[in-house]
Amino acid sequence: MTLLQAMGGLGIFLLGMFIMTDGLRALTGNTIQKLLIRFTQTPVSGALTGGIATAILQSSSATTVAAVGFVGAGLLTFPSALGIIFGANIGTTITGWLVALIGFKLQVGTLVMPLILAGVLMRLFAKTRIGQVGYALAGFGLIFVGIDAMQQGMAGLESHVIADTFPANTFSGRLLLVLLGIVVTLITQSSSAGVATALTALFTGTIEFEQAAALIIGMDVGTTVTAVIATIGGSVGSRRTGLSHLVYNLMTALLALALLTPYITAWNQLLPNQLIANAEIALVGFHTLFNFIGLLVILPFTHQFATLIIRIIPESRSGYADALDQKLVNDPIVAMSVVDSTIKRELIALLNHLRSLLSNSQAQHNNLTTLQRALDETHAFVDLIHIAPDKKAELNRVSAALHILDHMQRLHERCNEEIERLEHALHDEHLNTFCQQLADKIREIITALETNQFPAAHTVSVQLLELTHSEMDEARNRIMYETATGARNVPNATSALEAVRWLRRITIHINRCMYHLAES
Repeated sequence: MTLLQAMGGLGIFLLGMFIMTDGLRALTGNTIQKLLIRFTQTPVSGALTGGIATAILQSSSATTVAAVGFVGAGLLTFPSALGIIFGANIGTTITGWLVALIGFKLQVGTLVMPLILAGVLMRLFAKTRIGQVGYALAGFGLIFVGIDAMQQGMAGLESHVIADTFPANTFSGRLLLVLLGIVVTLITQSSSAGVATALTALFTGTIEFEQAAALIIGMDVGTTVTAVIATIGGSVGSRRTGLSHLVYNLMTALLALALLTPYITAWNQLLPNQLIANAEIALVGFHTLFNFIGLLVILPFTHQFATLIIRIIPESRSGYADALDQKLVNDPIVAMSVVDSTIKRELIALLNHLRSLLSNSQAQHNNLTTLQRALDETHAFVDLIHIAPDKKAELNRVSAALHILDHMQRLHERCNEEIERLEHALHDEHLNTFCQQLADKIREIITALETNQFPAAHTVSVQLLELTHSEMDEARNRIMYETATGARNVPNATSALEAVRWLRRITIHINRCMYHLAES
């Protein structure tokens, strides 16, 4: 029964973590994402921001997923995003401090019961931010109920599972315990839960300090293995992030193993007999210490580290939509940032292709099949993003993206399936002149897009639309006149009128794309 109680306590702890994280994420809304972008200008500021964000959200995965998305969207450089990943490791140690200082020292497992009830009532009867606060409070309370249950279960296991049943306190024994820590994290899918379990086992005397420390080192590595597995088949950005997290945590694990004996010696010399009396505090302190030292060691070499990771996982040459990753859709703000940058790349490629067609040049021709596949992938990705009805700004942003993609699909069809109409325009003396004017205006729009001057791009598209209507009305009248006078036959006039309609339609699609870009 004691084993079942310990397992149930772990389950309650995990449930509390999930509920609290969801409540905090809903409560903070877009604030964390905005802060990550605003204050992550260098690896150092990224580390500080990543640590604070993870401490608030109590989820390193949420922080790192945001970093992946912002790199894919071009809002952060990869070296700056690495700072967030490094800092997230510091943020995750906050859970250990909560467990050690409140869960064990104050033993609030019973006292938080009213807090859980209050939180649930707030969640049931208040649908605003108060309800989200209640949800987070209920999760917070469940964490300590879980710790209390684990503590009672572990105390019963002490006589059955003693420290001697674990590998000996040798270097090879510590390595085996590191591997065990990795396995525990893979099973629980949460390094915080693993740390809480190790702390509880240490507090109840089930294992010794050295063994608990080795387990925690393994748990730090274990959380990265989960992340690496999750990035398989993902975008370049997500795979780079997963590998970066793994390599960095392997480095800190080796550092931690080297620091363990000096750390124990320092405690015994500076605070005799306190290592046993305050073992859980010493363990959390060790967890924070080796992560902090690892951060100090890696930060000066962030750019070199980033270069290594980029060399191992180079940028894909094919994809306009490579940054899209289904793991991002759970965070609409991050997902839409990636969608915006992806649409911009696709739109510039499509306009460059159109400009080359209008100029009768082969220099800027792009692979329309690849571009069509990218547009379809982007459309499918946006379809996965679901926005709550009360989030008006986010809804407008998704709606604008869908409008732009629809007009880009139509523009793609004009360039692919109706190309013979352009060919007729290029062989018509007057329409050919307009095609050159159109190509020049498109070049202005591309320049504005490349510098993110979306209102300017829209202004040029309005000018282009007005010019097109004026020129095409005149061209249509001329074609009718030439047909009436016998200068053209009806089949030739029909082809010319189709070319006029083609030119008018592509300018309309371009204008609508620029309008929605400027509005969003």
